[in-house]
Amino acid sequence: MKTAILWCAVIGMTGLSPGFAAEEADWNQFRGPHTDGTTTSTGLPVTFAEGSPEIRWKTALPGRAWSSPVIWKDQIWVTNAPEIQNDTKERPKLAKPLVLSAVCLDLATGAVKMDLPLFEVEIPQFTHVTNSYGSPTPYIEEGRVYIHFGAYGTACLDTKTGKKLWERTDFVCDHFRGPGSSPVVYGDLLYLTFDGYDFQFIAALNKHTGETVWRKDRNVDFGTTDGDAKKGYSTPLLIEAGGKPMLISPFASHTIAYNPKTGDPMWSVKHGGMNAAGRPLYGNGLVYISTADGPNPYVAVNPDGTGDITKNIVWRSNKGIPKRPSPLLLGDLLFMMNDSGVASCVDAKTGQEIWAKRLPGEYWASPLYANGLIYCFSQQGSIPIFKAGREFELVAENKLDDGFVASPAVAGNALILRSKTHVYRIEKP
Repeated sequence: MKTAILWCAVIGMTGLSPGFAAEEADWNQFRGPHTDGTTTSTGLPVTFAEGSPEIRWKTALPGRAWSSPVIWKDQIWVTNAPEIQNDTKERPKLAKPLVLSAVCLDLATGAVKMDLPLFEVEIPQFTHVTNSYGSPTPYIEEGRVYIHFGAYGTACLDTKTGKKLWERTDFVCDHFRGPGSSPVVYGDLLYLTFDGYDFQFIAALNKHTGETVWRKDRNVDFGTTDGDAKKGYSTPLLIEAGGKPMLISPFASHTIAYNPKTGDPMWSVKHGGMNAAGRPLYGNGLVYISTADGPNPYVAVNPDGTGDITKNIVWRSNKGIPKRPSPLLLGDLLFMMNDSGVASCVDAKTGQEIWAKRLPGEYWASPLYANGLIYCFSQQGSIPIFKAGREFELVAENKLDDGFVASPAVAGNALILRSKTHVYRIEKP
């Protein structure tokens, strides 16, 4: 009963429909079961350090991949890729193929249970130094995990055996600076986002067979012929507004809400910007969208209406907006940690800044909310924790050996963190 009450409280706080989320115990996708980086766990550790009793285990994970952990029952899954980078646009053929893999860790011990090579790439695309070949976060559910490497391939694996149930390698998209969008599941459909230099589209697959159910090109006026200004890295959000399910999918210059079952556009908003990476949020009757660039890289939109609803933008902001980390929406407060280390609190209904505080480090990982506290994770390994309130109050400053690009996950009362070199389980002894 207590768990149910806490769950209902989060539903009311975020505006999410319970039909779009997993059980609290399973961190099933990018930003977790509530899709917004929040957890109802009240027992997460607040102070910890290398060698402290809170570090239950620490497992080395050689390679270079920024995907966040997903958790189901006793398993943790991440993707992995080699340390090498192809940061030239000529796309030379490698001496040996680039191997993209999926790794399963034991939640209790941190032991590597499976390390599965899935795709071999002989001529990889240009990938920027700030990205990796394994940046999209998997999606996991009972018996299946969906592994996505953008245009390099998508696979559905049996979580018990690691057997590949189906794969797709036929989607053509020049990500130009590397893939970043994560897969999402709704009912029997798996959604994949491809916003590249050459092609920009979203596709829905039958999650059981991998067959395409629908595919929709973006079909908007980007206002430019430069493909570099058309790429994006966003992960869509499923909401219910006005009694209708909507798949909210930001990309360069626009956001479109699709009918999740048919792919028919329901409405669109022109907000400018490009490189959208932060996942959208929904609450207070508004959809909150990060566009990453442009004169107003954050907008709040009333989703009522059809067609072009750009006039429904309620507020815009360019103060302290993150390019990569996703914000947190907690009731009528919006909390952000931007890339350069500026934390801020904003009135979610008006966009007015309430406070801003600079913290040491650079931040690409998205923050986590738990039990009245906000956890942030820097590229330098610092983990500041502050209260989620109308006044800034720092509670703790922790430090681990290496920095973070992947976003955190939660399993019960444990933090599951992927640094650039290791995966941690951190909890009170």
